Amino acid sequence: MEAVAELCLPQLNASCRRSLQPRSEAVLVCSLQSLVAMLTVLLNLLVIVSISHFRQLHTSTNLLVLSLAVVDLLVGLLQMPIEIILYRGCWLLSDFICTVNFSLGYLLVSVSVGNLVLISVDRYVAVCKPMFYSTKVTVGRVQLSVCLCWFCSAVHSCWILRDFLREQDGLSFCYGECVVAVTYAQVAVDLVVTFLGPFVVVTLLYVRVFVVAVSQARAVRSQVEAVALPCSEAPKPRKAELKAARTLGVVVLVFLLCSAPYYIFTIATEISSIGGTSAAIWLLYSNSCINPVSYTFFYPWFRKSIKLIVTLRILQPGSCDTNMP
Repeated sequence: MEAVAELCLPQLNASCRRSLQPRSEAVLVCSLQSLVAMLTVLLNLLVIVSISHFRQLHTSTNLLVLSLAVVDLLVGLLQMPIEIILYRGCWLLSDFICTVNFSLGYLLVSVSVGNLVLISVDRYVAVCKPMFYSTKVTVGRVQLSVCLCWFCSAVHSCWILRDFLREQDGLSFCYGECVVAVTYAQVAVDLVVTFLGPFVVVTLLYVRVFVVAVSQARAVRSQVEAVALPCSEAPKPRKAELKAARTLGVVVLVFLLCSAPYYIFTIATEISSIGGTSAAIWLLYSNSCINPVSYTFFYPWFRKSIKLIVTLRILQPGSCDTNMP
């Protein structure tokens, strides 16, 4: 039997319609989405508690990771639940909440991308210019960069949605719909600012880090051959450099895969509706679940901090001074 469209608000004749979906499919999709949302909140909360509690983790790099984790936590806590509610294609909340939802979504995505670029720059300086890292990348400069990232993202989001309130009534053709209209110029700017530009910058930085890591490995091999040192005594490239190269490579690939579908859809249409972009937006938000895995899950200090948090040993006196690997 074919699915029959039903009204979002049966008491209103001008209500939007939604397509009925098989119950098993709806339960499966919502369960998977709920699992991703809970993992996003849990993983990013662990990152926030770890970096905030242990003093040894109060570094400039971890400050950027902390800012990214805060953004991703808000995505999992606020944006993902709304997308789960919107799975059946009806907007049952007020127009004000609709405005807040779109505004917050644009803001969090912009800040997340900005933090991604800042972390890439930080790793580039640490790997390619290690002698100048301690003087160029200070906690004060990182804090200023984070504040500027949030401020610029807020300005960008406000500019993209500046006509949203005025166009809201004209674009809602029925009750139970939440749409936002943006011009092609706004779409182009958003595409460059939050996708193409950051992707190019992060990719170039990753390539540079990879080249430096390869050159270091070749230099080590040349030194071993020239001096005939045993392999155990030969100087080796820092593991952190190779790990940074691998991590940035994973982040670039994941960022592209999660973001590309959404921006391809925005190029194809001026109006972003809850029905048309639900899958693309959800994939974009899912990057917030992968970020903590990419940046912190494979680091020893994160695994150790998880054990201390889960066993409640962080509540013991002096736990904040625990030596982290």
